[in-house]
Amino acid sequence: MSGLDQILDMIESQGKQNADALIRSAEQKAEKIRLEGEAKANEEFDRQIERFRNDCDMAYRNACSSADAAARRELLACKVAYIDKAIQTAIERTADLPDSEYFGILIRLLGKHIRKGKGILQLSAKDLKRLPADFERNIHLLAESENSEIELLAEPADIENGFILSYGLISENCSFDSIAESEKNEIRDIAAAVLFEG
Repeated sequence: MSGLDQILDMIESQGKQNADALIRSAEQKAEKIRLEGEAKANEEFDRQIERFRNDCDMAYRNACSSADAAARRELLACKVAYIDKAIQTAIERTADLPDSEYFGILIRLLGKHIRKGKGILQLSAKDLKRLPADFERNIHLLAESENSEIELLAEPADIENGFILSYGLISENCSFDSIAESEKNEIRDIAAAVLFEG
């Protein structure tokens, strides 16, 4: 082999070694880039998973809170409806009491609303038809004890039960429905304490 061939072989061998070194270096860099990219991708994946987990946890807590609030509202509505039904039942039972008991309640109720001066008392048409013989005398006795004067009108009031008590231009609706309506919140609180507490 001539000296020129040896030089050419040596140049070729050196070029191949350089090329192999460059390829190895490029492969190492590519592997490093790949590993770094994979590590970053895994980090981002973990961050996204954690974010999604937190979002899901928050959505679950919000859904539970909303469901609890809706259940509490529904329970409260049921309790209010139950109490209102109990109030209405109590009104109906009171209105259906025997005459002596019913008109005794009216006298006690009148005693709480009577005042000085001349008043007019109106009952419902149903109550006017079932007046006990001593009712009018009892209201006059009550009125005298309070320095008042009460006239029982023969004309019925447009109510189902109880009475309307008027002093001049001021009238007080003492029907059971009206009393229950005006004191509804207090009645509900008392009924709720009895029915649902403890």
